[in-house]
Amino acid sequence: MEKAVGSLQEQAQKRKERLKALRDRQLQGRGPDDGEPERKRAAEEAESEEKHRELKLRNYTPEDEELKERQVPKAKPASVEEKVKDQLEAANPEPVIEEVDLANLAPRKPDWDLKRDVAKKLEKLEKRTQRAIAELIRERLKGSEAELAGAVGAVGVEEGDSD
Repeated sequence: MEKAVGSLQEQAQKRKERLKALRDRQLQGRGPDDGEPERKRAAEEAESEEKHRELKLRNYTPEDEELKERQVPKAKPASVEEKVKDQLEAANPEPVIEEVDLANLAPRKPDWDLKRDVAKKLEKLEKRTQRAIAELIRERLKGSEAELAGAVGAVGVEEGDSD
């Protein structure tokens, strides 16, 4: 285990040295000992000269005649009134509603969200309740029909006895 810690420390030390050397190279700039061939450096210098942009003077008024040629003419601001008119015509705001619904303005009760969430479950329960009530009514009607039939049969038997 001590060997692993020692090798990790050695690697960390080497990494620190490489980073320090890299930082030194960046601070000193490129030197002839960078390992790049002179052809490559010459090509990079030529590219940097080609990339040079022409000087444009926007906010500075030069006194020199040569520099006055490079001055950019002042930009004229666009008319704000025309843009605003166009936007207003495009928008055409809707007419204001004259009647105000008091239900929308009145504050809601504190439990309105609970009622909203429970409404679907209550609908299902209401359907089941209606089915159960209908079934109970049917059973009572069947029971009353049997009693009625029994009563009619008993009356018929009584009438037959009296004859």
